[in-house]
Parts: sequence; structure tokens; C-alpha cells
Amino acid sequence: MKTLGIRLKELRLEKGLLQTDIAKLLSVSLRQVQRYEKDESDMSLSTAAKLAEYFDVSIDYLTGRSNKRQC
Repeated sequence: MKTLGIRLKELRLEKGLLQTDIAKLLSVSLRQVQRYEKDESDMSLSTAAKLAEYFDVSIDYLTGRSNKRQC
């Protein structure tokens, strides 16, 4: 099962984005995005929801609970 960090990195790279782009989107530091991608830090539900909406995927997909991108 893929983790949130792996999924976040995959989605970011699919769109050709840098970690700094995600940091700006979420209004967090670059280091925080790095922690998310390495699964060193948990993110809030509101942050996960913002990312899911931005990448047009379900929260279950983002967190690795499902392989279906949409509900």
C-alpha cells in the first residue's frame, strides 16, 4: 500500500511541480513539504483535503487507502 508521502510526490511530479510550489500552495515551509513526502510528519485533514482538491483525487487515493483516483 502506498503512503501519503509517496502519493503526494507522484502527483506533484505528474504535474511537473516542485516542492516549493506545494509549499506555496499550502502556505508551509519547503521543509514541511519534504517531511510530508518522507512520511516524517502527519498533515491535517484540511491540508489533505486541499491537496486532494488541487490534484483532483479523492482523499482515500491521496492517503493510499484506494487505488481509484476518484470516488
